[in-house]
Amino acid sequence: MTIIAGPAARALASLSPSQVKFIRRLPKAELHAHLNGSIPLAILQELAQSYSPPSADGQIGVSNDTVQAGLEKLRNGVTIEAIGDFFGLFPAIYALTSTPEAIARATRGVLDAFFQVDDGDEEPECTYLELRTTPRSTETMSREVYLRTVLSVTSSYSHSLPPLPESIAHGSTRRRISVIASLDRRMSVEVMEEIVDLAIRLKDEGLGLAGVDLCGDPNKGNVEEWKHIFEKARIGGLGITLHIAETLENSPEETLKLLSYKPDRLGHATFLNEEARKIVMENQTCIEICLTSNLLCKTATDLDSHHIRHWLKQQHPLAICTDDILPFRNSLTAEYALLFAKQPLGLGLTEDEVRTIAEMSLDSRFLD
Repeated sequence: MTIIAGPAARALASLSPSQVKFIRRLPKAELHAHLNGSIPLAILQELAQSYSPPSADGQIGVSNDTVQAGLEKLRNGVTIEAIGDFFGLFPAIYALTSTPEAIARATRGVLDAFFQVDDGDEEPECTYLELRTTPRSTETMSREVYLRTVLSVTSSYSHSLPPLPESIAHGSTRRRISVIASLDRRMSVEVMEEIVDLAIRLKDEGLGLAGVDLCGDPNKGNVEEWKHIFEKARIGGLGITLHIAETLENSPEETLKLLSYKPDRLGHATFLNEEARKIVMENQTCIEICLTSNLLCKTATDLDSHHIRHWLKQQHPLAICTDDILPFRNSLTAEYALLFAKQPLGLGLTEDEVRTIAEMSLDSRFLD
């Protein structure tokens, strides 16, 4: 069961049962969910029971004490003072998902969180899911094995999902899961190129590989080196989404360079200046909005000052997303509650406005 706490939980608790039912029944897409940040804590605890820390022969790895400390932090609830604190949560998670068997188990757990229907719920969290993950090379698997393992799980799971009731279908009665291969800003150009080549090949095999993402510490890497990589991805038929302008430290020049990659969607896009906003508006580039993530990482002070308000006024394409349900203790239903709940707990949008945003998310997906 997904743990929900913080601002999303308060917004959700303020809604009536009929309002919650309205949100659950809305056909909607989750377009910005990181696999390793969405693994249920119970699954990580299960994986920790069989975790073997590195031996004392000089291997580089994560000790059992570090893994247990990471799980304890996640169990108690994460406090983030700045966005950089967020990235320190992942060594323990990566250690526990470093084999094909472990990443397969973790992926199934994430899919259950988004698609398993609990008692009293009529519909799962979403209609369509794009699950993003950074292919990792470990002692027991290559990047290709990593991605093929994830795709094998998502493909079989996707085919097991029941169709949408015709009464709530939006264009298609099919529920679907696809995968986005993420490129970490700390990677070398050579590794990024390897992943894009792999992603194109897997897409062509019809395995549900939908696109590529630029992610990772927003203060790392050199954006001048990556344009040709994303151009190759586009030519290869992949959708492109970029984490962009996440912090005040990301310069306007960097943001404009990333926009020159001609992305299909933008992750967060929190600190766009007027020039960048104009480009985004002209191209009608969908923005993936992660309200709880922004609030807890302190890139937004509160909902009233959140940049979503600007884009709502412009009727600009948006997708409401969870980002990382494990540390942020949220769910897609709870993120929609932040739209629907009355101020100050939420944005106070109407049913029609919330429905329109849900439709935008489906219209912005990479695969039909």
